[in-house]
Amino acid sequence: MKVVLFCGGLGTRLREHSDTIPKPLVSIGVRPIMWHLMRYYAHYGHKDFVLCLGYRGDMIREYFLNYNECLSNDFTLSESGRNLQLHGSDIHDWRITFVDTGLHSNIGQRLTAVRHYLAGEEMFLANYSDGLSDLPLDLMVDQFRQQKRIASFVAVRPRGSFHAVQSDDSGLVSSIGPLQSQDHMINGGFFVLRQEIFDYMQEGEELVEQPFARLIEKKQLSAYRHNGFWQAMDTFKDKITFDRLESRGDCPW
Repeated sequence: MKVVLFCGGLGTRLREHSDTIPKPLVSIGVRPIMWHLMRYYAHYGHKDFVLCLGYRGDMIREYFLNYNECLSNDFTLSESGRNLQLHGSDIHDWRITFVDTGLHSNIGQRLTAVRHYLAGEEMFLANYSDGLSDLPLDLMVDQFRQQKRIASFVAVRPRGSFHAVQSDDSGLVSSIGPLQSQDHMINGGFFVLRQEIFDYMQEGEELVEQPFARLIEKKQLSAYRHNGFWQAMDTFKDKITFDRLESRGDCPW
């Protein structure tokens, strides 16, 4: 299946980096978060990517046009640098389509803009490109095939230091605890979609608002509940979390 990656957002909550580079290029170790995500999909056999570019899309194009395999693969250098032998490869069998989908487009508009690149695909995958997970993608896809619905997304428990509060109308608190311990789940940004999704979309609409509301009315939207690792890169603190995991070799994704 093809994988649509939404790479055009401004990343305003990660200004330490996104003022100069697009959010998908923010690094985890020596590679950007979008590379880690693409490698995750490639692990499950999905290596045909469609990148929906927007803010600083030129930098994403340049990154792959000047891709250096040596940064994340072992190699042998000899003859004073004239001979280089790679002992591994990252992206030699990836197919990547780069599409300018507008600077200020929302997710729904970006998806519509690449529709013709998805022609002939009964199903396809999509992702916000700002989060990583150990989601068992093959199981999610299998469930989606069996349910025969139009759209599915992964539902995850939010991570972080926020506390969920329950209180009555007077403000009397009955419980307070870590948000992730409560029975609240959020959209984790990993999607499986059928071509029929475009029948539920109208011009200018955001994907998970009006179109998903129509799918809910028709009982055509599924959530795959995932209780394992999931982390989005929304803030500089999130980047530090990713960097620490990567430096320890503890990369659940």
